[in-house]
Amino acid sequence: MRLLVAEDDPKLAAALARGLRADGYAVDVAATGDEALFAANVYDYDAVVLDVMLPGPDGVEVCRALREGGRWSPVLMLTARDGIRDRIRGLDAGADDYLVKPFDFGELVARIRALLRRGAPERPAVLVEGDLELDPAARWVTMRGRPVELTAREFALLEYLIRHAGDVVSRSELLEHVWDQHYEGSTNVIDVYVGYLRRKLGEPPQPRLLRTIRGAGYVLQAP
Repeated sequence: MRLLVAEDDPKLAAALARGLRADGYAVDVAATGDEALFAANVYDYDAVVLDVMLPGPDGVEVCRALREGGRWSPVLMLTARDGIRDRIRGLDAGADDYLVKPFDFGELVARIRALLRRGAPERPAVLVEGDLELDPAARWVTMRGRPVELTAREFALLEYLIRHAGDVVSRSELLEHVWDQHYEGSTNVIDVYVGYLRRKLGEPPQPRLLRTIRGAGYVLQAP
């Protein structure tokens, strides 16, 4: 899942991005309100972590502009101010949740997971496709009841594919959501990681749960 973190404190922004990437998310960082608005209008983020005290348009103004522009990605507001008036202002602008600094990183991640589930109510807690089961919150995968050990990137790739089960997903779409704007390599990396997934899932040559659609991308669907 691809996230936007809008935070003007360079050390905090770097720490958040590093922690979220280690947890399997693709993360873009914006340091000002203008940068956040630009990024959110270019990319389709799965969630936005938005500091209230951004230079330029502040976080509340950014959130309001996103909503007015029809951008409905879940928004988690961060602020050092804990007054009720500030919370009301942010929530009235269209924010989905609020977290007051200083906060525990584990709580931030849990709130992001909750927003991702809330933002797509059709998504069950455990995602199932054929013999494959994936729990995004507990971060476990089983295939035919057998636990499968995946790296953070492999897990993120499989999660995106199973959330779009039955749809053909292009390599560029996978790069956009599973990697981030700092990746400058070839789309061939997708083929490499799909190969890793197939081996770890113990897929037979045919029929396959994860299939290549020549010239289009990949589709994950129970045969």
